[in-house]
Amino acid sequence: MLLRHLDSGCLLCPGSQQDLPSTSRKTEHHLVKDQATFLGWVDFSVDLCDSLVTNTVVFQEVWKSGSGRTYFFCLEVIILPTLQMRTLTRIAVALVRQTPSRNQVKTPPTCSSASAMTTATIVIDHGSGYVKSGFSGWNEPQMVVPSIVNYSPCRENPGPSYARRRLGLGIDLYHPDTYSYPVQRGRVLNWEGVECLWSFVLEKHRQRHEDCSVLVTESPLREPADRKKTLEVMFESLCVPSLLLADQLEMSLYASGLLTGVVLDSGHGLTRVQPFYLGRPLQPSCKALEFAGQDLATYICKSLFMEEGRPNRLFRMDTVNTIQMSKCYVPQNLGEALDLRQRNGSDESNTFRLPDGTSVELTPMQRMAPEMFFSPQVFDMQGPSLSQAVVDSIKGCEPPLQPLLTSHVMACGGNTLYPGFTKRLYKELVIDHFSGANSTVWVGSKRNFSVWLGASVVAHLSSYKSEWMSKEEYDER
Repeated sequence: MLLRHLDSGCLLCPGSQQDLPSTSRKTEHHLVKDQATFLGWVDFSVDLCDSLVTNTVVFQEVWKSGSGRTYFFCLEVIILPTLQMRTLTRIAVALVRQTPSRNQVKTPPTCSSASAMTTATIVIDHGSGYVKSGFSGWNEPQMVVPSIVNYSPCRENPGPSYARRRLGLGIDLYHPDTYSYPVQRGRVLNWEGVECLWSFVLEKHRQRHEDCSVLVTESPLREPADRKKTLEVMFESLCVPSLLLADQLEMSLYASGLLTGVVLDSGHGLTRVQPFYLGRPLQPSCKALEFAGQDLATYICKSLFMEEGRPNRLFRMDTVNTIQMSKCYVPQNLGEALDLRQRNGSDESNTFRLPDGTSVELTPMQRMAPEMFFSPQVFDMQGPSLSQAVVDSIKGCEPPLQPLLTSHVMACGGNTLYPGFTKRLYKELVIDHFSGANSTVWVGSKRNFSVWLGASVVAHLSSYKSEWMSKEEYDER
């Protein structure tokens, strides 16, 4: 199998139903029949070991059926010697991924065991482009807002000084050139803007649940001062009762259902590659490339509006965003794709209608702009290609681990959603570098939310209980 789709697996893979105890088979049938909704982990204990010996995993779940009845299950799953240890994590993720769509779930998930968090947990994944937030246990964030703030002049004091400006979220229609991104390239540049966004998110979620615990994801490029400031904002300004800080790439790993593999995350501001072994990052092999979705948008914007003077920035942003989502794709071979487009001439699919009603003909390179991730030199970008970064990261690890890492490459982030992206990545990894290895690229339909989804699972794992910090513990520091 070339590409493995995480959403298509069963509860236990690769074992069959015959590998499960009779209680588990009955429970699985009952859950499918009642269209049950996963509400959150209560306890999850794993005895990890290096060799594949027989292990028993005891875990408990709370489910709510379609009829509104609540069920509590305690299952003992036997992991046979023939199964890989990654099955343990895939059980948890598969259960979360099989929840119904958001409009079918009536109440946010809660955890009902003293061994885990006793209240609903708000999960916040603050990226360079968007803030994703929601209650843990859901299969997608309930709120996605642009990570944009604006500073507009006050009516009483319209001057430019810091004290005379009013901070707001998003883009001010009356002052469209005053917006900024408080997080750029994975680094926080404006803590006041970050606090404003977090305050807005928490206010919305606290309307349903007060005094919620909060999990915030952190960029791998964070500095010690960033963590200190995060604790200060959350405990002193936003008054959260308890907090867990989690690494973004580690959360992506757990969202894929694996403990060992290479996480490739390409978002709005950064493209990052990080290998993991048994849940621990292999630090020397981490790669961070400063070209991502915002660079692709800049290229399309400059090439599209270079003869149009200086139209409104909102108009340009909306146009470029629509083109990216509806017209762009990754060719499997750039040269062949350009030759084919030249022979076929113009095509209706190349025509794009602007908001003002006029039509423009998109050039081949505008439509194939995501080629930037595989041929950055064509776009005058510095650094290796994305696939080369994965290869360098794998080869920077110990030789015995390289075959295992090659067979577990997880692609996530919004840029991996472009048509042809994962197929091209697999092609370059296998044909150009690992032809003799069992290379596999793992993808999920919600891989643009992988960081948030992994954090949603981790929020209620009892194994992370010691990592949480309460307000009392913070005050005692």
